Amino acid sequence: MNSLAAILSFAGAKPAATVAIAAALTSAALLLALHVVSPEFAPSWRMVSEYANGRHAALLTGVFATWAISSWALAIAVWPISSSWLGRFGLALLVLAGIGEMMGGLLDVNHRLHGAAFGIGVPSLTIAALLVTLALRRAGVEAPLWPAHLNWIAVVLMALTMALFFAALRRAGMEVSAQSAPLAGLPDGDRAFNGWANRLLFAASYLWLVLTAMAPRAR
Repeated sequence: MNSLAAILSFAGAKPAATVAIAAALTSAALLLALHVVSPEFAPSWRMVSEYANGRHAALLTGVFATWAISSWALAIAVWPISSSWLGRFGLALLVLAGIGEMMGGLLDVNHRLHGAAFGIGVPSLTIAALLVTLALRRAGVEAPLWPAHLNWIAVVLMALTMALFFAALRRAGMEVSAQSAPLAGLPDGDRAFNGWANRLLFAASYLWLVLTAMAPRAR
């Protein structure tokens, strides 16, 4: 049986894809809700993880948990691509991304391992998006490639904007570390966009998860 036939005949593809889509949309809805109920966190420069320090930390846990569920469900939906080395590597990274995402929800920004959760989840998902999409396309599934590219573009933008943000803090004589208190505001006259880049990363991930999960559902 060829790769495309295996994907078409996989009984778990459509149910798992439905879960992946529903979980990604739920995560996006919870993240949007945090912007409404916690307006004190300026989205231009406050990171999504900082909502853990607000009054609605449970919503943030839900954001990360449903994000992880979506990643794992998509891995199940496209499991037949594991017959190729590209697919196996991509699926392994997608499962690892889900682990990092779940860690991000259980170990909030104040936990010493929150940075490790980011280090596991974000790079894994960025690479998995490309590899899984390529494996699907090689198998004959019409999975769009541009959402996978949007993920790494968002990561690059976040790295650049974070570098500019920390440079502005240093110019103002401020240093931020894991042990320092959260910033009450930006230095006078400075603007930052790292928060928007961080949110673009989430949005790019949701978009890729949903559009990729739609491929096996369309069969």
